[in-house]
Amino acid sequence: MTVAPQVDARPDLELAKALESSKAPAISRAAAILRLLGKSDTPLSLQAIATQLGLVPSTCLYLLRALVAEELVALDATTKRYSLEAGVLTLARHWLRHNRFTDLAQPALDRISQAHQVTVLGVQVVGLEHIIVVAASQSRGNLQLSAQIGSRFPALISATGRCIAAFGDHSKSELESRFHKLRWDDPPSLTDWWAQVDETRECGFGVDNGHYISGVSVLAAPVWKAPGQLSHALVAIGIGSAVQRAGTADLGRALADAAQLLSNQLSGG
Repeated sequence: MTVAPQVDARPDLELAKALESSKAPAISRAAAILRLLGKSDTPLSLQAIATQLGLVPSTCLYLLRALVAEELVALDATTKRYSLEAGVLTLARHWLRHNRFTDLAQPALDRISQAHQVTVLGVQVVGLEHIIVVAASQSRGNLQLSAQIGSRFPALISATGRCIAAFGDHSKSELESRFHKLRWDDPPSLTDWWAQVDETRECGFGVDNGHYISGVSVLAAPVWKAPGQLSHALVAIGIGSAVQRAGTADLGRALADAAQLLSNQLSGG
């Protein structure tokens, strides 16, 4: 059985808002189309893409034709619907080949996931905008929680958000503004959240017990690419009761130790 973590906002609306403030609209619109097609379970028509992203159909068509020519998007001549083309895999493969974090993190993810019977993710932090899953390891248990590589989540959500708030160089006012826009199954109060951020700073890892997804525990530890530059995090996801029985503190320390080693390897420290 696989239970996927929930994304807390509709990506189409998020993308549409981002386009309004973009300084490079053509690039932003093309990227928005690729993300929209990537999250869709079925191919989409021109009208559906233009509507969801708030684009003029003629502009959307121009961009789609360019993406088709670059083999990043495919057009079904029969249905007139668009989907991602295999060209995106080439870009992804090049990125993965040059990304040291995924190679260095995978053994640690595998070790922790099997030792603690949880799903462990390696995520890349993109400022306060979002985090992206770039590596993953699942235990062999019958009940698994999973997230696909490439999945995007709001940066401040769950345990990873507490790490970003605790160790990132962000103002309190900006963090609070973004906190109020987050969507949780069981939202913590702002006062409780700040207390949890302080706890994260003290022990070196963050914990979310059922706030983001009911019944699910999420732990995260920060990874630095350079001193003072929070770039990634290691994230463990498991059924709350099982994680607590196995020992939340032990799992947190395992994540923190692995994250510290990765930080040293990435920064050359």
